[in-house]
Amino acid sequence: MKLVRLTALSAVATAALAIGLAAPSSAQMAGMQARAEKTVTVGGAPMYPSKNIVQNAVNSKDHTTLVAAVKAAGLVDTLQGPGPFTVFAPTNKAFDKLPKGTVPTLLKPENKKMLTNVLTYHVVAGRYSANDLMRAATRDGGQTRLRTVEGEELTIAANGNTLTVWDGKGGRSNITIRNVFQSNGVIHVVDSVLLPG
Repeated sequence: MKLVRLTALSAVATAALAIGLAAPSSAQMAGMQARAEKTVTVGGAPMYPSKNIVQNAVNSKDHTTLVAAVKAAGLVDTLQGPGPFTVFAPTNKAFDKLPKGTVPTLLKPENKKMLTNVLTYHVVAGRYSANDLMRAATRDGGQTRLRTVEGEELTIAANGNTLTVWDGKGGRSNITIRNVFQSNGVIHVVDSVLLPG
């Protein structure tokens, strides 16, 4: 009787060990989630439609400057809010195009209002896919204007299949990755920082 009980316990322990060994790793779990959701890879990381703008952006190695700026400006809670928002998200290389010293200057606490203005100039209330932008620009003769959260407008130009964003200073930025859908909006990755007039 004792031998039967020990054999049964041994079988249960072996089964539990086998189940534990078969459990997927966190990387495998992320891969399964990425396949379950239609993700877009940005900065080497999958962007999940079930996560909000901040939850996704912090994983992009191409957007570390933007994330640092959002934190310095105190906009994390806003961009985690329900929105919806359309964000034109400049890459680290986009920030590198600014005159030397601009980013460190903007990140200083005494320049928080200026930083907030620059960042909110990249945000539009509403969820505008690339198709929405393309249709609006085509309907309006090739260009359309969107009012930003900062208060000034961006001009979106459609040329064939290309979408370009013009800022208040006449600066041009190309949308390089479109339709990165989030739970509270959409991100379009841009290759230059947009500046209000």
